[in-house]
Amino acid sequence: MGEEELDTYSEESKVLFVVSAVLLSLVVAGLVVVYVAYPHRGEKVPYAPWLGEAMGKAVDATPVIEDGELDLQREAQRSR
Repeated sequence: MGEEELDTYSEESKVLFVVSAVLLSLVVAGLVVVYVAYPHRGEKVPYAPWLGEAMGKAVDATPVIEDGELDLQREAQRSR
């Protein structure tokens, strides 16, 4: 068995995978930066208000642990 038989993916497909993973990471990082810069502070996103509205809806739908709830959860786990 030569090394060529074990390598099932071509060099082009490996490069394409890495490039697409980097682009996906950049898009996610860009969305985080836009969220922190605008909707998180209560401002509208310039040139794309629909994006800020969508981010706001997503954040509102996400469950949040309040300050006292974490302590209550820890106490409940200790009492088990």
